[in-house]
Amino acid sequence: MSKPIIDADECIACGVCVDTCPCGVLELGDTAEVVDEDSCIACGACLDACPAGAITEISED
Repeated sequence: MSKPIIDADECIACGVCVDTCPCGVLELGDTAEVVDEDSCIACGACLDACPAGAITEISED
């Protein structure tokens, strides 16, 4: 399983990832952040949607 990691320095706080996430695990403040890692299904929608390229995924064992 993998989880999204948001680089706060790269995030432009546009909210596209928040709107795209089918599980609602992201919230937007000054930057986007993962607020519910346990509900993330690692679909990659946020990663693909981010226009700034601020989201990567890391694998968890």
